Amino acid sequence: MSSAMPHSGQSVQPLVLPLAPRRSTHQVYVGTVAIGSAAPIAIQSMTNTETSDVAATVSQVLALAQAGSDLVRLTVNDEAAARAVPEIAERLAQAGCSVPLVGDFHYNGHRLLAHYPECAQVLAKWRINPGNVGFGTKRDANFAALIELACRYDKPVRIGVNWGSLDQAVLARLMDENQRRTEPWPSAVVMREALVTSALESASEAERLGLPADRIVISAKVSSVPDLIAVYRELAARCRYPLHLGLTEAGMGTKGIVASTAALAVLLAEGIGDTIRVSLTPAPGESRTHEVLVAQQIVQSLGLRTFAPTVTACPGCGRTTSTFFQELAQRTETFLSERMPVWRARYDGVEQLRVAVMGCVVNGPGESRHAHIGISLPGTGEAPAAPVFFDGEKVVTLRGEGLTETFLEMIETYVTTRFAQKGRDE
Repeated sequence: MSSAMPHSGQSVQPLVLPLAPRRSTHQVYVGTVAIGSAAPIAIQSMTNTETSDVAATVSQVLALAQAGSDLVRLTVNDEAAARAVPEIAERLAQAGCSVPLVGDFHYNGHRLLAHYPECAQVLAKWRINPGNVGFGTKRDANFAALIELACRYDKPVRIGVNWGSLDQAVLARLMDENQRRTEPWPSAVVMREALVTSALESASEAERLGLPADRIVISAKVSSVPDLIAVYRELAARCRYPLHLGLTEAGMGTKGIVASTAALAVLLAEGIGDTIRVSLTPAPGESRTHEVLVAQQIVQSLGLRTFAPTVTACPGCGRTTSTFFQELAQRTETFLSERMPVWRARYDGVEQLRVAVMGCVVNGPGESRHAHIGISLPGTGEAPAAPVFFDGEKVVTLRGEGLTETFLEMIETYVTTRFAQKGRDE
């Protein structure tokens, strides 16, 4: 037996793996939303409507904000989009929505922001890509124009590098330097270094032009999980700007969710990253809000923020050949989702609610006791009795056809008593 094992009677200390402290020290305010340092991880999304279609864009921004997106980015790619931004902001305000809007600029941002000052003013932050603000001799002049405008309007800027549109001058320079090395780096390493260098040199240039460090956010997005982790570890080691995380072009469905989670969870656990977007390709007809919910689940699973109640449910086995516990888990999920808008407005802390819906007596009672409210169904062929637990204590055993409705009513009762009392105490 290993000497690391405790002797009989020796107390066992639980293994605790705390998340690393946040590495950014600067804090950037985007409207009322703080990004960086000790601020909560901010969730972002982006509309996929034509920004010039005011009604469609307003509708989607409202949906994203209601889903929990702390910031919403808009494409501002032409004059029609720039003209539409102030009206979009006005309609959102009329609807009671104060979510900060971020303008996404490529190629012509320096002209649009100069020609449409109202657009420049109402946007809470601008995103610019140093790889496509201009080419050749125009690149430096256009970048300077953008930063000078940001200084004039006192706007934070995300310097967003992307390996699909990397500054070719930086890449060429680093490749030349690499060829002169005694032991040249692999091309993938040069590419990663080019991303980091482009972001940091652009941020330094922005500061030289007068933009304060607390108005700068950096991102360096790639579509490969190992590359993304490597790039952001390097960025975090070499700067203290807030970092925007996201696996660009993550893809659709399970692949996009798994890849984004694999990358972002590693970095967030290491204290790297201050705001995130999960860039999922929506299925035809799928709501854009899905990527917001995935981002929230990543952050909540790490214990960094809490957005909604959680339902613990077993995967099923040979003891649960009936689909009843699956149906009950699904009904419970739907019930919580439908009731949360009302509960969130009335009860402090209700998003921390933990519900367990378990399928048999093996782990069911134990998991149910760990939840705020839990139910342990019998396994297939066993006695049709389902104990319900409140805060670890058994309160009743349910039986019969009305079991589902009764359990949902008990969840409602639990919320209105436990969380309402908490509100009165405070």
